[in-house]
This record gives sequence, structure tokens and C-alpha cells, in this order.
Amino acid sequence: MVTATGSSPRPAGRPLKRVLSQEAITRAALTLIETRGYEGLTMSSLARALKVAPSSLYNHVESKGDVLILVQDHVMTQVDVSGFDTEPWEQAVRRFAWSYRDVFTRHTPLIPIIAVFPVSGAPQTLAVYEAVTRGFEKAGWPESLIVPAIVALESFIFGSAFDATAPEGIFESGGLAGDFPRFTAAVDAQRDGSRGYRADVSFGLGLDALILGLEARRESYRP
Repeated sequence: MVTATGSSPRPAGRPLKRVLSQEAITRAALTLIETRGYEGLTMSSLARALKVAPSSLYNHVESKGDVLILVQDHVMTQVDVSGFDTEPWEQAVRRFAWSYRDVFTRHTPLIPIIAVFPVSGAPQTLAVYEAVTRGFEKAGWPESLIVPAIVALESFIFGSAFDATAPEGIFESGGLAGDFPRFTAAVDAQRDGSRGYRADVSFGLGLDALILGLEARRESYRP
């Protein structure tokens, strides 16, 4: 049978289905988190965003936790750990830290989630930590200090990602400037340059201090 438009009708009993993939689920979940926050990501809201029935979604992921693992792995694979295979430890850490900060500057709504989300079941995320650990071991770091050092770096990186996206003028004293002249003068002294440039200066300064402190801790370590 041919319709009035000349096309053949779709066979009865085989409704059209939207094809789902892990990539599509990850993209949709990431968009929901960044627009509505963690609480805005539910299995029902994700199914609506993907224009599928919840039952179709559950054919690919079992829970919201599974979705978060996909999101975590997607974001963490963008962190550059290549330097730990070929570069001196300090240079590799700088490459890692700058790329890590830049990734989460683009995804700051994920920070409160990723910072406390277990890595079990997240193979790509674990691969990142494995590469960093190998680099630390190659540089002579004692095994017991590697994870504390990584956590120290991550804590600084996450805070710096928030700083890079903070509103312009966050430190302006406004009408209270006369009561706090020294801080106001210090803020005025760094007015030159864009907000991004000033955030980079702060991150570079803090990273220098952190690397120096970590190296000193490694050298003074006693079991």
C-alpha cells in the first residue's frame, strides 16, 4: 500500500526506537548536571532528555550511580597524564595539574560530585590514577605518600577551577574600601589583565608552592 504522498507506510508492529549508546547517555547526563545540578539528574529526567522510555534507559545502565561513573570516566580521560611516562616528575605534575584544572574549569558543577565519588567501577578514572602513581614511583616517591600527594594536588586543583570561574570583582571592597585600605590596595594592584589571566597567575603561584612543598616532603621522608 502507498500513502497519498507516495511513500510506503512503516510496517505495523515495529515502532521506531531511538538508538541509545553510552556516549549519548553520558552527554545527556553531563548537560543535566551542568544545567540543573546533581539533584536534577534522575533516571526519569535523563530518559526525558534522551526522549526514550525509562525502561529503555535501564537496558543500558542499572542506576544513577552507573550514569555518574560514565560521566566521571568521560571527564577524567581529558586530563593529560602523558608526561608521567616521558618527562621529569615536576614537569609531568605541572602538565597534569594545568590540564586537570582546565578540564574542571569547564565542568565546575561536577566538582562536588567527582571529589567524593568512589572510583571503583570507573576504569578510565583508575587508569588516570595508575599513570600518575607510576610517575610518582619512578620519581622515587614512597608508596605511602603517593595518594596523600595526589589528594593534596586535587584539593588545590578543584578550588582553583572554582576560582577561574568566579565572578569578576569578587574581591572588591565596595563601599567598605576605606575601612580596609591595605586589602583594597592589594586588589587594585592586580587589576591589569583579564579575569582568566589573574586566575592563571594565582594557580601558577600556588602550584609552584605546592610542588616545592611536595618535593621537600619527599626528600625528608622517613619510614
